[in-house]
Amino acid sequence: MMKPFLSIKNLTVSLKSSKEPLLRSVSLDLAAGNVLGLVGESGAGKSMIGKAILGILPQAVEITAGEIWLNDQELLRKPAKERRKFIGASTALIPQDPLTALNPSRRIGPQITERLVDILDWKKDAALARALELLNEVQIPDPERVMHSYPHEISGGMRQRILIASAFAANPKLIIADEPTTALDVTVQKQILHLIADLQARHQTSLLFVTHDLGVVSKVCQHLSVLYAGKVIEASEIRDFFKNPKHPYSRALLAATPKYNDPASSLTPVPEEVIAEVEAEIFAPRTECSHVN
Repeated sequence: MMKPFLSIKNLTVSLKSSKEPLLRSVSLDLAAGNVLGLVGESGAGKSMIGKAILGILPQAVEITAGEIWLNDQELLRKPAKERRKFIGASTALIPQDPLTALNPSRRIGPQITERLVDILDWKKDAALARALELLNEVQIPDPERVMHSYPHEISGGMRQRILIASAFAANPKLIIADEPTTALDVTVQKQILHLIADLQARHQTSLLFVTHDLGVVSKVCQHLSVLYAGKVIEASEIRDFFKNPKHPYSRALLAATPKYNDPASSLTPVPEEVIAEVEAEIFAPRTECSHVN
């Protein structure tokens, strides 16, 4: 079995005020150059896993147990400054909404080069050259004009391509894509998915792909983890999952997925008895967690 590049072990994230866990002993592995999908309903904890890795959790929550290993380095034991530097050099994020992710008062060029210059100490000229190269790579026409444009002057699809270019700018070993097609129309979604898959394969980047769409997972991922209420309830290879999902909730999610080849078919909700079963499994009595500094 290939050694994981990213390994999360029993990660628990809790509210500081009430100590209520939001992630519950989450464990997952992602091999170098592979794509792992995190799927589940809204609020299942998918994005929070990415934020825990990147060290950008909201102030109201904290990591109370577990380990996060990235390229044989345990992140949570590192001093904060060293951790930020390591994460900045080895990881990147493709956020969900390009309009809110980009600064509306700054031109595109400086937003792409900022991380290269300020965090990774690139020379300004080299960073600008890299930015132009990336805009060509993500198939943006007239990249020099776009470099001098403001976010509101370009389309949503182009803004998302710019965020993808920014993520790949410093050749990170791990990219976290947090529902990167949600804010786009269906036609543009397909183009963006193809682009991300192509760049990931070309650069052999490890990719953690957060989504609620099983159809997307089937196209871009080799493995997936299904979450409910902050807990991984099934982890599987993609081909095995779609042939024979093991957990009743996973089977119900598959049954509830819209059939694009039969748009007139009725949607199938997840049965209440399945929800009751999975919640009984998750909310069983738990032991106290020790705080991680």
